[in-house]
Parts: sequence; structure tokens; C-alpha cells
Amino acid sequence: MGTRHDYTLYFFAALGSFLVVYIALPLLVILAKQASDFDMLLRALHDAYVIEALRNSLLTATATALIALLFGVPLGYVLARKDFPGKSLVQALVDVPIVIPHSVVGIMLLVTFSSAILDSYTGIIAAMLFVSAPFAINAARDGFLAVDEGLEHVARTLGASRLRAFFSVALPMAFPAIASGAIMTWARAISEVGAILIVAYYPKTAQVLVMEYFNNYGLRASRPISVILIVMSLTVFVILRWLVGRKANA
Repeated sequence: MGTRHDYTLYFFAALGSFLVVYIALPLLVILAKQASDFDMLLRALHDAYVIEALRNSLLTATATALIALLFGVPLGYVLARKDFPGKSLVQALVDVPIVIPHSVVGIMLLVTFSSAILDSYTGIIAAMLFVSAPFAINAARDGFLAVDEGLEHVARTLGASRLRAFFSVALPMAFPAIASGAIMTWARAISEVGAILIVAYYPKTAQVLVMEYFNNYGLRASRPISVILIVMSLTVFVILRWLVGRKANA
């Protein structure tokens, strides 16, 4: 019987390529347009206001990712290893920030914490943490679910405590998933705008500064900051992905 050509994968690739092109096209267009207006880009790179906003974005997104890991990894481990009353409710609550409009998130946080977070780095991190924490928690949970719990039991029969088994067995094996979750948490944090606009317009982050320049000065003024933020975010994202990939392969 002759070999029949299976065109399913080619068909699926053709369908999927629409989204690849749709994502890549705006990136390429904005980079190309900014390359033809290099003076505005240089001006933005020499603007202390822009540099400070970029620094604020990097610092707060990184702090957010670290906080999300500190609390999200233990929660992910519990969700992966323990059945308890209300577990489905906890898992649903973890996913709630993904579906709530981000302007509503800002209102919620402001109503809850009031002046404690208003126009401060604490407010920026609070907004970022609310919308990005699900990525850290879910990635940790999925990572621990992929680790055979029997390996931890073996470590415990050899005299290790549960905590030691966690750090020596479960955590190293789940590390690639957790690291990927940390990258997504950081990426989601640095892309947040809506909640930050309401909670902490100051100190200015790059995301908010793009909106301000667009509203006050137009597209040409806001485009260089957008390009800098895109290149900076993509560079960090690619480097972290590469490091995680090397660790996973090792």
C-alpha cells in the first residue's frame, strides 16, 4: 500500500501562522518606523525622565516576581500535594485576577488599601502582584504535579524531613516550570498599565509614561519610549528563557 501524504500538520501550520504574523507584524513595523526616526529615539535615551521611568519599571517588576515566587511556590506545592476542603475555591481565586479588568483591579486595591498604596512604589508593586501572581502559582503547581511524589517519600524513608525532601527533590525537579512561571510573572508585571494608572500614577513607570506622552504629545513622541520598552523587555525575556532552557537541559 503506497504512502499517503498527511497534510494535517501543514494545514495546522498554515492556520497557526496567522497568529505568528499577527504578533510579529506590529513589532517589525514599529521598529522599522522608529529606525527611520532615529533622532527621536536618541532624544528619549538621553531624557532623564524616560530613564527613571524605565528603571522604575524594571525594579518594580523584578520585586513583584520575587514576591510572587516567595509566596506562590509554597502555595503551588500545597495545591499539588494536598487535598483539602475548599481547594477548588482556592484554585478559582488564584485565577480570578486573570479575568478581572485591570482598571477594576486598581479600584479594588485603592478601596482596600487606600492611602497606604496611593502614588508609591508599594502601590505599583501591589498592582503588578495582583495581576501577575497567578502565573507564578499555577506554574509552581504544575511543576510539582509533574514530580513523582514517590521520590519525596523515598527521601523521607532515608531520614529526610518533608522540608528537606522539598528542597532536595521536589524543588530542583520542578525548577524549570517554576522559572518559566517567574519569567511570565515578570513579563506580566512589566506590561501592566490599567491598575497602575489608578493606584500609582507616580512614581512614573515606563508603561504609564507611554500613555502620558501619547495623550499629551501624540504618537511620534510616545513611539520611542514604546520601542525602548519593547526591546528592553524582549531582551530580558529572551535571556531568561535561554538560561532556563540551559538549566532544564542540564
